[in-house]
Amino acid sequence: MVTAPLVPSIDEYLRKRLMPVEGAIPQLAGIEMFGNSIPAEKVGGDLIEYINFQQRYNIGARIARANKLSKKYLEPPLEGSIPQNGVDVHVQWLQARPDYTSADAAEYRQAKSSEQLSIAENLQELYTTAGVLLVDAQGHGIIAAKIASTVHDTFHTAMLSELDCNGKTTPDFFERINLRLARSVTARNALSRDTEDSPQEIATMLYGEIRPDGLFRFVNFGHPPPLVFSAKYGRFMEIKKDCMVQFPALGLEIPEDHPDRSKYVSLKLRTSQMSSSDLAEINLMGRGDILFLYTDGVYDGSDERDRQEIERIIEKHKQEPAKQICNAILEHAVRNDDHLQQIDEPDRIDDKTVFIIKSG
Repeated sequence: MVTAPLVPSIDEYLRKRLMPVEGAIPQLAGIEMFGNSIPAEKVGGDLIEYINFQQRYNIGARIARANKLSKKYLEPPLEGSIPQNGVDVHVQWLQARPDYTSADAAEYRQAKSSEQLSIAENLQELYTTAGVLLVDAQGHGIIAAKIASTVHDTFHTAMLSELDCNGKTTPDFFERINLRLARSVTARNALSRDTEDSPQEIATMLYGEIRPDGLFRFVNFGHPPPLVFSAKYGRFMEIKKDCMVQFPALGLEIPEDHPDRSKYVSLKLRTSQMSSSDLAEINLMGRGDILFLYTDGVYDGSDERDRQEIERIIEKHKQEPAKQICNAILEHAVRNDDHLQQIDEPDRIDDKTVFIIKSG
């Protein structure tokens, strides 16, 4: 008798999908990392994921393709043959213009060839780069998990495009993810006369990339800011505000110069699309320094007493691996939940996520 495989429930499926996979932890020289998440219900709106570039993508094959294209783009197709690639197609368009010169085609081919060499160089850096993605969707339960899953899918689809076009993440990458959660005027009007009647999918997102030298470069959409614990001084260090650029939660702010700006509801005003200067940076300077990333179910980023308690926990466990430090903080957060249950305030319990990056 053949039994049908068990089909997981939707909450089981989403919980597994949104949880980090320990086998995907990137291995960087001098850097140790570990993250974990505990949902408030069977499934939650917190998402945490390691971006292991070497494991997820064939970097060597991508570099080889970029170098091959850099040469191919310089070669015009044989006379009478069809265009072989996008560069040939564009040159064909140039040739149809009344002001065309052969120098135009040569300059364009050279520029596109050089672009591929730049992509190859950017891809090379991914061998020593690791990413971390944290998402916190509003609320908890299946709906929040669905929102977090939407951000997850958008992130990875956009990442494929980024690596093809740039070989690295750029500000445009984050603008696309931001736009995905924006409320569409046209689509919502097709369902409701008043866009205020339709719900807004709210999620915060922090994505960062860490290098072996301890440089953590990140973008923050409404997420609690990272904290840096100094192993030498045994406390969290103050970080300059200009190092902590923060945008509103995803989808709440569409830049004025975006071509589709009028098609979306924007609750905040931003005059232009983000640039490289809008990406924040933190540097782990000393051996044993710890970068603490979290969601507001662990710490909301404002309560000084909570901050001091987490600081005490990290100080106590700072000599231990990142996994033990992460688990110690989560255990503290769970104890806080037990207290909220005892004082009859269970509504304050939220999904909990901690991510630790420790310099070796």
